[in-house]
Amino acid sequence: MRITNGINQIENVYYNGTFSLAKWKIYIERIFPKSSSIFLEDIKDYNFNIQCIPILNGVLKEKNKVKDIKDMFNLITKDIESNVIEYFHKSMDVEIVLYLGLCNGAGWVTSINGQTKVLLGIEKIIELNWCDKKHMVGLIYHELGHVYQKQYGILDRRFDDSKDKFLWQLFTEGIAMYFEQALLGDFSFYHQGDGEWKQYLDNHLLDLKIDFTEDIEAMNHQNQRYFGDWVFYNGYSDAGYYLSAKFVQFICEYVDFNQVISFDIEKVKLYYRLFIAN
Repeated sequence: MRITNGINQIENVYYNGTFSLAKWKIYIERIFPKSSSIFLEDIKDYNFNIQCIPILNGVLKEKNKVKDIKDMFNLITKDIESNVIEYFHKSMDVEIVLYLGLCNGAGWVTSINGQTKVLLGIEKIIELNWCDKKHMVGLIYHELGHVYQKQYGILDRRFDDSKDKFLWQLFTEGIAMYFEQALLGDFSFYHQGDGEWKQYLDNHLLDLKIDFTEDIEAMNHQNQRYFGDWVFYNGYSDAGYYLSAKFVQFICEYVDFNQVISFDIEKVKLYYRLFIAN
């Protein structure tokens, strides 16, 4: 496991206090040589000037939060590999990179030049106010959960049916949630929210099951309301992560986690039917 902290150079990305895409390309190419196109391709789905520039420009106004993120990242990553090995008895071939991105998300698992990376977006962490230890360690463990499934099970599968795609997303996010919660020793912890968010979903789990099951029949990326801080289920974002955690916790009552991570879609469907009926 390798650690890269790109937070010290972020002021070089701005010109007169405004985010500069040209300067950002130089910054990101220093971290990932010849790879800026990966990030630029991702932002084609955004209205960059409206959705991204304000978030990126806001980073310079949050110097205290930037310092908090830097300190927390350095503190957390000192012991993270030993914590994973102690619990799961396996290491992972991955680089964890803290960087200023293009609002791709707070956490992102991808391959760059054939190597697996966990990318952590400084601007999104600030926007979501996940700068403290509890939220940052949860976020990092969550992304490492995806890496664990990728390296020791099967993470990426292709589906023509959109229903299968979203059920697989529910499943893989549940794997990452289980991994995160197991390492934290708390299967009621969610870095996506606590307090009112968790209380509401605790009280409406049955409704959430029913609604997701009904919605998935016609779900697409434009109308889904479960994954992402920009979509809302009855006024609450990220409800899909709560449901996914409950789903995989249910599966792990019957099957060992290290077998679950290799499930195919038919097994996921089987346990989802049992989960809904439970």
